[in-house]
Amino acid sequence: MIDQSRFGLNRIIAPSLALEEFFKFAASVGIRKVELRNDLGNLDAVDNIQPAAVAQMASDLGIEIISINALQKFNLYSVREKAMSELSALLEMAKSIACHAVVLCPNNDQNDKRSAAQRTAETTDALSAFGPLFTKAGILGLIEPLGFAISSLPSLVLAQESIRKSGFACYRIVHDTFHHYLGPDDQTIWAGAYDVKNTGLVHISGIEIDLPIADYRDQHRVLIGPDDRMNSKDQILRLDQLGFAGDFSFEPFSPAIQKLSRAKLADALRQSIEFILS
Repeated sequence: MIDQSRFGLNRIIAPSLALEEFFKFAASVGIRKVELRNDLGNLDAVDNIQPAAVAQMASDLGIEIISINALQKFNLYSVREKAMSELSALLEMAKSIACHAVVLCPNNDQNDKRSAAQRTAETTDALSAFGPLFTKAGILGLIEPLGFAISSLPSLVLAQESIRKSGFACYRIVHDTFHHYLGPDDQTIWAGAYDVKNTGLVHISGIEIDLPIADYRDQHRVLIGPDDRMNSKDQILRLDQLGFAGDFSFEPFSPAIQKLSRAKLADALRQSIEFILS
């Protein structure tokens, strides 16, 4: 059974809110788990606030920081040196703010000319290289397959295999309902090709716009409701039934959601939670 305590908020839902206001907003709608981001402009994941102050702020408000999103292009060997440096900084920040995990996003570029085999090999190699850093920090690495046609890692099953080959136990996978719908795994993971025990976090959003599936983009992602064309609610319930006991984090990128007033956004979130749990 899914309890409301398992819901979280990715900061992309309200990127204009200052960090403390975002924490307060989450708490006001009964959500105590949040994901931070390092791609919201010129500020870092904690708005350039001292990490110790952020940790205290979260503690005072009863907020748990479940991830920092994200290290980009993690599986592109040509930027490995830069990625290692960025990861080291993200892990240090995560430790300082009592954050559990850092998300790893694959290269998602139409100019990526690597073969499928090379992309897979570089994914595994990256996880092998990063493993000691995650292990030493005591932080979880959350690999997020992106379902877009140009993605270098569109599959949960491929991510699972790369984790196995890396030999490190510090990794889990992000199941994103949007990317899963777009990607190649829609039937295979339910048929047993994927072990849900490898899932560390679920990102949830819906699509209501009438577009061909190939044209779905992040800006179309809204809160989950009865008009969701992806039937993300079914994904959520199936994951729960298969034994996933972790968190479901709302990640709507739509400007229409991001621009809602705090009161309207709170109402929309409550309605979405009620729909998912009904």
